[in-house]
Amino acid sequence: MAGPGLWWTWRVLGFLLLVPGILGWGKEGHFAICKIAESFLSEDALAAVKELLPASATGDLAEVCSWPDEIRYHLRWSSALHYVDTPDFLCNYKYCRDCHDPAGHKDRCVTGAIYNYTMQLFSAYHDSISESKYNLTEALMFLAHFIGDVHQPLHVGFTGDLGGNTIIVRWYRRKTNLHHVWDNMIIESAVKTFYSKDLAIMIKAIESNITDGWSNDISEWQICANNQTVCPNEYASESISLACKYAYRNATPGSTLTDDYFLSRLPVVEKRIAQSGVRLAATLNRVFSSEAKIAEA
Repeated sequence: MAGPGLWWTWRVLGFLLLVPGILGWGKEGHFAICKIAESFLSEDALAAVKELLPASATGDLAEVCSWPDEIRYHLRWSSALHYVDTPDFLCNYKYCRDCHDPAGHKDRCVTGAIYNYTMQLFSAYHDSISESKYNLTEALMFLAHFIGDVHQPLHVGFTGDLGGNTIIVRWYRRKTNLHHVWDNMIIESAVKTFYSKDLAIMIKAIESNITDGWSNDISEWQICANNQTVCPNEYASESISLACKYAYRNATPGSTLTDDYFLSRLPVVEKRIAQSGVRLAATLNRVFSSEAKIAEA
């Protein structure tokens, strides 16, 4: 698999400062993404995933898709891997320019992380000569989470406001920041307002849209150009475009976001969750393809 340089040796350097509020979608969003992905997994991929999952997951990938958020305060080196900041107001993303941590270390961002953990899983699964030097359970959980993160538009937001974290707004009556609106509050409001306070109903509605309303788009979502195993740069470019068109628009500091904002942004959120689930499954299907393993043997 083609990708940028490897950087996992930085794991031993716990010097990165944590950026408050840098999460992705919230627990509900990540759970939904991985639930959707499970339904698109091939037999090979499903078997490999179940084998790698920790016992606590009880065979369900969705149960551990928020794990990287839960441990980011303990594994401080991982904090910078949840997002990639882009120059203010340019509304575009470039790997070589943007993928670095706050200290300037290259390849340490969400797209770099996706390349790295995909490589770890792919090389371990397709190299039968030597035992893997990677923690493949962690690699799977990080990859599943970070593919979700890169689809959240403000995880590819502007450097100046830390992806909307410093833009203080009101979500109806509640004071919060714009990043948190997109991570959590749009989803929480949707579950409460339209899905009888049941996340499972929302997930089923999104799955129905995938098979009906977006059925003509699924094959395009699944493909990576040039036969790449994973293509997070494409997903990041989509996200910053959506951030400029939807997330930042009409959400200036001090503004109050109500029905107009919520109802016009919810379809964007639901589609990004759908795309993330489909693409996570497609990536894992390519990583764990037995045909590729036989071909390389």
